[in-house]
This record gives sequence, C-alpha cells and structure tokens, in this order.
Amino acid sequence: QVQLVESGGGLVQAGGSLRLSCAASGRTFSSDVMCWFRQAPGKEREFVAAIGWNGGRTYYADSVEGRFTIYRDNDKSTVYLQMNSLKPEDTAVYYCAADPLPYNSGSYYSSSTYDYWGQGTQVTVSS
Repeated sequence: QVQLVESGGGLVQAGGSLRLSCAASGRTFSSDVMCWFRQAPGKEREFVAAIGWNGGRTYYADSVEGRFTIYRDNDKSTVYLQMNSLKPEDTAVYYCAADPLPYNSGSYYSSSTYDYWGQGTQVTVSS
C-alpha cells in the first residue's frame, strides 16, 4: 500500500524556520516527481514546490521563491521542504504528493497531476 507521511509541522513565529519531511513507503520512490502543496482555511489548495526524480530540477511558487527549498533523499525515500523567513500568510496544511512513472501529462503546479497524497501537516506562523 502506497503511503506518504508528512511530519515537521508546528507553530513558529514570523521570521522563523521549519523543515517538513515526507516519507514514502509501499512502492518505488526514486523515479517519482514529488511536490508540496498547501491549503489555508477557506482557500483552494495551492502549489508550493516540486522536484524532479533526481533532484536536478526544482520549481517554486512565486510566493515562496527564495525562502523555501525542496530537496530529496532517494536512499531514504524522503522529500523535504525547508521553510525559512516564514510569514503569517504561510499558515496552512501542507501536503506532499507524488507523480510516478509513467508521468502524467499535466503541469507540475496542478494538483491533478499527482496520484498519491499524504494526510497533511499543519504549519502555523504567528505574527
């Protein structure tokens, strides 16, 4: 059974940092395109960052570019999201997701591209 389990969320003051982790199990991870999305209360789920299978390509939403870093460790079947200079508007539930081979034809920033999703981890940034 495919599982993606996020961890690392919590409460942090504005300007602080958090690192989210997403551990994959139940299938081969190393060839997947991985991503992070987030959803704030009353808002639609939005793209945050994505990373290619070998970490060679990364993509970011404009709102997090320069503050967040996505990276992966295929030996540990884990993808990370390092979040620095956090702002109150970063408050949301953060989800990781996977697009396995054969990759879907959708864009990396579209949630419909990804087949597997984690349960989410709450990030709250206080002002």
